[in-house]
Amino acid sequence: MTNLHPVVARVTDRIIERSRDSRSRYLDMIARETDRHSDRSFLSCSNLAHGFAAAGEDKATIAGTRAVNIGIVTAYNDMLSAHQPYGRYPEQMKLFAREVGATAQVAGGVPAMCDGVTQGFDGMELSLFSRDVIALSTSVALSHAMFDGMALLGICDKIVPGLVIGALRFGHLPAIFVPGGPMPTGISNKEKQKVRQLYAEGKVGREELLASESASYHSPGTCTFYGTANSNQMMMEMMGLHIPNAAFVPPNTPLRTALTRAATQRLAAITRKGEDYRPMARVVDEKAIVNAIAGLLATGGSTNHAIHLPAMARAGGIQITWEDFDELSAVVPLITRAYPNGAGDVNHFHAAGGMAWVVRELLGAGLAHADILTVAEGGMSAYADEPVLVDGELAWTPAPAVSGDDTMLRPVSAPFLPDGGMRLVQGNLGRSTFKTSAVDKERWTIEAPCRVFDDQEGVAKAFKAGELDRDVVVVVRFQGPRANGMPELHKLTPPLGVLQDRGHKVALVTDGRMSGASGKVPAAIHVTPEALANGPLAYLRDGDIVRLSAEDGTLSTTADLSTRDPAPPPPPAFGTGRELFAMFRLNASSAEHGGSSMLEVAGL
Repeated sequence: MTNLHPVVARVTDRIIERSRDSRSRYLDMIARETDRHSDRSFLSCSNLAHGFAAAGEDKATIAGTRAVNIGIVTAYNDMLSAHQPYGRYPEQMKLFAREVGATAQVAGGVPAMCDGVTQGFDGMELSLFSRDVIALSTSVALSHAMFDGMALLGICDKIVPGLVIGALRFGHLPAIFVPGGPMPTGISNKEKQKVRQLYAEGKVGREELLASESASYHSPGTCTFYGTANSNQMMMEMMGLHIPNAAFVPPNTPLRTALTRAATQRLAAITRKGEDYRPMARVVDEKAIVNAIAGLLATGGSTNHAIHLPAMARAGGIQITWEDFDELSAVVPLITRAYPNGAGDVNHFHAAGGMAWVVRELLGAGLAHADILTVAEGGMSAYADEPVLVDGELAWTPAPAVSGDDTMLRPVSAPFLPDGGMRLVQGNLGRSTFKTSAVDKERWTIEAPCRVFDDQEGVAKAFKAGELDRDVVVVVRFQGPRANGMPELHKLTPPLGVLQDRGHKVALVTDGRMSGASGKVPAAIHVTPEALANGPLAYLRDGDIVRLSAEDGTLSTTADLSTRDPAPPPPPAFGTGRELFAMFRLNASSAEHGGSSMLEVAGL
């Protein structure tokens, strides 16, 4: 077995030590839950009868209490392309469960909102806290204590983190995530980006823009760019919560159906009723979290996971910080270039070798833990194999020895970049994340007068008026969790990209979010403390010199902020249900601690 890289070992040991007390409390809670809810037979006859009243032909099996009963928690809706394929999964999974003497019931549904639909509009301010709602909904679904295992159906940005958080509180049960797969490739990402910038400049109209977008997002399946949704799928592989290499197999194909069948039947085999019990609490440990970070860095994944991973880890009693990301980023090389970090999308990535290639390379270099417990037999090494159908039966073959496309996948020995492209920047303006893997190195340091805004609309107006046609650091504040729910500011990318293409030195500094789709403009995002928490951004004024440098890890200003009063925050927003989320905003933790109200109030 390859020796673990010393930095990976050191960071892991530090996380284990930092988490010793909280992890111990979590595992003690799971032990109590295991004793109390070991089997649905503890339910009274009335409780149990309510639980299987509508189960049809499965009623007798569920009533007997000896067979495995799988609880399906689904994020199905048919408005979002990624989740539309889930519509028929429950009926399929019930059939697959019966084949091995088990049963399955839909325990409950969770909301699934799309940042792509709400981007730049009021609904986006519900986005981050939808993760807490999803975690709470997962808990409600599983609270009936009818189940021996959890089948978790979710894909996109906040859905997977929310499902992980909720399911970890039921960590005495085994859990498998069942993905849906990406839609086929549409128009090239380069062409899509070009039309977006032309629209931002007013050179094409809405009709041309809509035609371009519709040619990109065009059918059932996950969006094909490597943003937060597909980064989620990567992490479920790296944490051992998928059937190996299930992430990027297209929907509505025989192989996808075979993987769903395998997931259902594997889940039935790893409950307490069998001989190979694998509770989620043991699968998701400190090493699994480090693997997720390593995968994120090696693939240039979404910066949203600098928020989501700390929250997910906290739900399992594990404490991670941005220093952990930064230190791992220094030794985990970038071996993947998928859009927006490259030309090809996740379908090209999968065809070139995909997750099997990535896992094999990271394990071979000692950059990921091989010795974690996974839902699959064979541990983490099983995830270096690709699924195939042989005479209609599911089988696995080793990852290809050579990359199918070296513009998209390279070995650790010859990476695209020597580091993982996610850096911590800090200084007298706070702490922040800078995703370098999408930004040309000559733009890693920007020092220019700033222009300060309190919302995205102000930036758009200033751009159209020509007020930003110069070297500028655009500061967008009061966008943190406590201010307005920390919306993603992806709408800013086209105009800032235009300014950069005109030859200006441009950067974005914000306490809001940008995703894996943040693109080519240097950006310090998730700035903490946020402006509403009396953070330094509240004291900046137009014209102050701001320096952002990923090379020396700087986020600072030469202005003397101590002599100023903070800018007044905008009034609380109403409409689109935003007022109902006031309690989430009021109690939210910092971005570095996961931006969660629920975990903060619970003391996790």
